Amino acid sequence: MIATKGYAADNATDPLHPFNFERRDVGPHDVYFEILYCGVCHSDLHYVQNDWGNANYPLVPGHEIVGKVLQVGTHVTKFKIGDLAAVGCLVDSCQECDNCEKGLEQFCRNELIATYNSYNKHTGGFTYGGYSNQIVVDEKFVLHVSEKLPLQAVAPLLCAGITTYSPLRHWKVGKGHRIAIVGLGGLGHMAVKFAASFGAEVTMISTSPEKEKDAKKLGAHHFALSKDPEQVKALQNNFDFIFDTVSAPHDYNQYLNMLDTDGIMICVGVPPAPTEILGFNLLRNRRSIVGSIIGGIAETQEMLDYCAEHNIVSEVEVIPMNYINDAYRRMLKSDVKYRFVIDMATL
Repeated sequence: MIATKGYAADNATDPLHPFNFERRDVGPHDVYFEILYCGVCHSDLHYVQNDWGNANYPLVPGHEIVGKVLQVGTHVTKFKIGDLAAVGCLVDSCQECDNCEKGLEQFCRNELIATYNSYNKHTGGFTYGGYSNQIVVDEKFVLHVSEKLPLQAVAPLLCAGITTYSPLRHWKVGKGHRIAIVGLGGLGHMAVKFAASFGAEVTMISTSPEKEKDAKKLGAHHFALSKDPEQVKALQNNFDFIFDTVSAPHDYNQYLNMLDTDGIMICVGVPPAPTEILGFNLLRNRRSIVGSIIGGIAETQEMLDYCAEHNIVSEVEVIPMNYINDAYRRMLKSDVKYRFVIDMATL
């Protein structure tokens, strides 16, 4: 076993703290790499606080992981020592069900193993994430990272990036489409970048007027305030797509009414409680509401390659490991532009 340092939560209320644990030994198909940076996802905070009721403590969060390969197993063919490598939200799946065979490991029907807080078949405990100095993962779930991009700004692509890239690609958003992005946060700022890069006409919808300048800098063509009744009224029947990134309670109906005929509302945020949807808001104009999470391994690699080709990265604030509890408090106040990333050299 490999002695490893990290930060963990012991329960839903106490601060994260230094935590020593063990990674498994490097097997024939494994890649062992030093973690250089790890993004801080809002899901990390949800798990730590047990907002979804399924936290397993001690819990080491982190699923936006980038680093450098230290060792590879005897059967590994895709990586060598010294390569840059990355791991996102998944570290294993059954690899046999119909979804896995189609490259949709995120929808594995039998044995989806998340990077943290999942049953760990190798140790019998639970998986530990990227708030740590090293990790061992099957090469099928390790991704290549280009040297062209700043590594710290690549880290959030492993969740925020693929969470927005995947549905935009699946519903073929691009040139000739009008899309509104709801919420300019970790997910929203990546959705703006991708949608604009794909050729769509992008409108940012926010509750905060001060975000207009940033939205347009990121690539949005237009900006609207969701709290202004006149602006909301002017957007009725206006969009082919609404891309909703908001996890706070909000009214879906307001945005459904902004969709044109056959318009689609894509939800990637996770509000804490059910939201009522009025049937007529779907029946009128034959509208749809859909959801999506991350992407499969092949698509995540496709996204990383696209970002390298088009110079797309996340907007980040790099922090030391011992700042994580302060970062969580700031996240609760939406006080970050637009993703915290931990420098693991500070662990």
